[in-house]
Amino acid sequence: MSLLTVLFACMFYAATALLVFGLFFKIRSYARTPAPLKIPTTPAPTTKTGVVLRMTREVTLFESLFKSNKWIWLFGYMFHAALLLVVLRHLRYFTEPVWFWVDIVQPFGIYAGFAMVAGLGGLWARRFLVDRVRYISTPSDHLILALLVAIGITGLGMKFVAHTDIIAVKEFMLGLMVFDLQPLPADPVLLVHLTLVALLMTIFPISKLLHAPGIFFSPTRNQTDDPRDRRHISAWAAKLESGASSKSEA
Repeated sequence: MSLLTVLFACMFYAATALLVFGLFFKIRSYARTPAPLKIPTTPAPTTKTGVVLRMTREVTLFESLFKSNKWIWLFGYMFHAALLLVVLRHLRYFTEPVWFWVDIVQPFGIYAGFAMVAGLGGLWARRFLVDRVRYISTPSDHLILALLVAIGITGLGMKFVAHTDIIAVKEFMLGLMVFDLQPLPADPVLLVHLTLVALLMTIFPISKLLHAPGIFFSPTRNQTDDPRDRRHISAWAAKLESGASSKSEA
């Protein structure tokens, strides 16, 4: 077994562990963080069913962004929809036999790579061209966008410029899943692409990319607008109130 194969296998095992455990602890932290105030962004639904429908529209259509800024919505939706297709297309490297619907996605996923890079380009350009966005942009914002663009470009490069042995790549990925290491092709573009993907997996739990799971825990989106019907009180506040009542009765 080559040193290159062992290094990349270790890198992906470490990146996967950091991604899974990092997301677990972050999501657990989000779930445990109390929401002391009733602050749904109005107009807001007054029932839990309405909240579910609102969250569904927010996650699938980016409803609030569409209402806020059509241009940002266009580039943002282009990127996220294309990214979804690209990820689904890559499932062929982790399944054997390949699922039928993954086969159907293949031609769409190829050209979604171009849409993904174009959407990222628009989102990145706004951080330079829009004054208020440029003012609040940090180096990490630009580095994350650069990382995503680089992943997209290297992926397209392997498809249209410097072809790699995708059969060997699939064998390597399938081997990783069962701890049976298979040789990894030493193509430079492939190695850069995989390194960038592993880096993205590593930083995901500590970056602004956490808005993906974080949206589900946003009190401005997941709360019902019913303060006139019932009192909103967090679990920790209820315990304090119950304790104070017990002391006063004693």
